[in-house]
Amino acid sequence: MKAIRGLASVSLLILLAEPGLAQLGAPSGERVRLVPVGGTGWARSSVNAAVFRTNSVVTHGDVQYTAYYDADGYMVLAKRRLGTDAWEVHRTQYRGRVQDAHNAIVIGVDGKGVLHVAWDHHGQPLRYARGVRPGSLELTEPLAMTGHAESRVTYPQFYNLPDGDLLFVYRDGSSGSGDVMLNRYDVETGTWQIVQHPLIDGEGERNAYVNQLAIDEKGGWHISWCWRETPDVATNHDILYAYSPDEGRTWLKSSGERYTLPIRAANAEVVVPVPQGSELINQTSMTVDAANRPVIATYWRPQGTEVPQYHLVWHDGRRWRVSQIGERKLAFRLSGGGTKRIPISRPQVVAGRGGEIYVIFRDEERGGGVSVAISEDAERARWRMVDIYPESVGLWEPTYDPVVWRRDGKLHLFHQFVGQGDNEALEDVPPQAVSILEWEP
Repeated sequence: MKAIRGLASVSLLILLAEPGLAQLGAPSGERVRLVPVGGTGWARSSVNAAVFRTNSVVTHGDVQYTAYYDADGYMVLAKRRLGTDAWEVHRTQYRGRVQDAHNAIVIGVDGKGVLHVAWDHHGQPLRYARGVRPGSLELTEPLAMTGHAESRVTYPQFYNLPDGDLLFVYRDGSSGSGDVMLNRYDVETGTWQIVQHPLIDGEGERNAYVNQLAIDEKGGWHISWCWRETPDVATNHDILYAYSPDEGRTWLKSSGERYTLPIRAANAEVVVPVPQGSELINQTSMTVDAANRPVIATYWRPQGTEVPQYHLVWHDGRRWRVSQIGERKLAFRLSGGGTKRIPISRPQVVAGRGGEIYVIFRDEERGGGVSVAISEDAERARWRMVDIYPESVGLWEPTYDPVVWRRDGKLHLFHQFVGQGDNEALEDVPPQAVSILEWEP
């Protein structure tokens, strides 16, 4: 493996055409910069670079925050003024079990500028703290949220709401038997309340793996997921969807039909049926397009083929559509439990204001760097590939700053070379430089 250490800001861009893809030139004005945060992160597992780190990087006003585990497993927080390369770095008093890649750090910043942090979860009691004052990297003692269903937490995620509140989404339970829970932080009272416990009920027989939650310009909440029947990843199946127009009080299918809550397997809307054993990956990504319509990026192996392919699933205003992204050649299979060592990353999807769709990923057959697939046509039939960082990033997966993307149209990705063995095995990778990879299309 090739380590990336101590790099100054760099600029690079490579465009590669592939068979079956539109061979378009790189648009003018694309810029890439790698900005070191100033420290090194644990790299023997992918805990610092898992796709479900919502958020790994987030901005409030003109201050950007990030977080990672260092070589000793301590949680490190950092912040900078946007437009500068100078970071304030603070090693906290908290440690995580970095040997397990599920135990990632997620951060959010409320409307008053207070940092919120959750970390070290894989079916464990809630570990949550927040800044002692607005803008501070110093954290409180551990705090409860609602005090309900906080003993078996996995996959915590923070989302900013338009009024400055925060939404917190997590799984209560375990792989193959878990529920999706929603809490809301009231920025004015400084307290958490239950929104839905549960929103999606696994009924003790399965669990929903959420492909993130997307909040549209009208304040609507969109959520998608796949089901898993057992701890074996091979039992992942189907892509499902729900929408709330009223901040989580009621939930609808894409047809407008109202859900009876909680959502269960018997009444959930299947937008794409994908059978078990199809290499369907769990926990990918979701956004909304310029028309506030849901867009999902994931991968699975189409029936009758041998190679898993990236796919875009979207609603065109009338019906659900599916587009294959490129044409991969490298075959692999998914089965078993724990974190898997996979030659491709789970994809991250964002939408441009002009209707463009960008899917960010890592693929061994492209050299294992950071790649972006771009579609600019309404049918999502043509894709071009840009390798914005061609150096290998190991087993990295993409996470980004949603505020900078939404507000400024710039992609700020958490960047660190990481290893990852199969089923939580560790790799012999020394601590690696932590950076923010900035790309402006």
